[in-house]
Amino acid sequence: MGHEICTVAEAADLIAQGKTLLLSGDERLLRQLPAGNWIGGTIPYFMTESGGVCSRENLFVTEVPAYVLDIDIQVYDEETVSRVYQDAPDNGFSVIIIPANCKTHYSFALNAPNYEHFAWRPLIGWISGFHLDDLGTVTAKVFDGRTTESLEEGAVVMHVALPKNKVADIGIVNIFEQGDGDVITFYSDGFSATEACVNGQKRNFGEYVFEKKLDKRLPLVADYYGVMINTSFLEGDELQEKVEFYAPVFSGLQYKHARPAEGSLAKFKTQMPVDMGGKLIFSCNCILNYLYLGLDGKKTAGPTGPTTFGEIAYQLLNQTMVYLRIIDLPDRK
Repeated sequence: MGHEICTVAEAADLIAQGKTLLLSGDERLLRQLPAGNWIGGTIPYFMTESGGVCSRENLFVTEVPAYVLDIDIQVYDEETVSRVYQDAPDNGFSVIIIPANCKTHYSFALNAPNYEHFAWRPLIGWISGFHLDDLGTVTAKVFDGRTTESLEEGAVVMHVALPKNKVADIGIVNIFEQGDGDVITFYSDGFSATEACVNGQKRNFGEYVFEKKLDKRLPLVADYYGVMINTSFLEGDELQEKVEFYAPVFSGLQYKHARPAEGSLAKFKTQMPVDMGGKLIFSCNCILNYLYLGLDGKKTAGPTGPTTFGEIAYQLLNQTMVYLRIIDLPDRK
């Protein structure tokens, strides 16, 4: 079982051996792979043992451990993705990949916390994307390895059943916390906002962001039942009538602009999970961390994996790193 950069030929060999794989890479490369037990998503950015890498010529492969009892690959759309928790195994985990900016992406982001059995079972994954130079010319894709079919609308999920003596656990690395500034609430859920309630006063949110000179590299942060959830700003005109985000804001939450993270890269490194060895199954990092923390070519001494347009740990997240580890329960047979 490994997490590594590989060539198309090396990935194809693993597939031919019957390995169960999670794959990420350029669309052109994923299209060359044979059918097998794999799912994949488009993205050319990765965190490797040697540091952040952008490559259109290599794939990143994560091999699912041989001790798993069963895998079940399913494809969902914007309506049926609500079943993702119900379809998960009683003991195991599920990996989900959704293309950026499709209907399923928006539906999952807005509605996941309301799905039946939400967070009862571990769900981890990512939003697939593309090279940033290709913005506006290509679309993100996901791949169902059973058929090698690619989708730009929908979600591909691998449900994985574990033995009784093992349990899956999801971790989140988030260097951001709420600042000491204004309390912001929104009047509706969505990926954009024209108006907001700031300290109890209705405001044009674009004017507020401009007036306060908010640094859009720092997200809005909400305390979601004890977990800090980031909502990142889309860059845009300095004064926008409608402010847009990479993930939705929710009307029932109180947000604050994040506190500047002093020594952000150092802080990110210190929060990396360490000494997990083969217990670490999967990880992905946010493209905004890659860009804003200057991770290209820099080692983080932490988990490796795709660098994505959004991370999923039960629900859609921004500007975080998420990981899945397996915990042994030796007393259980």
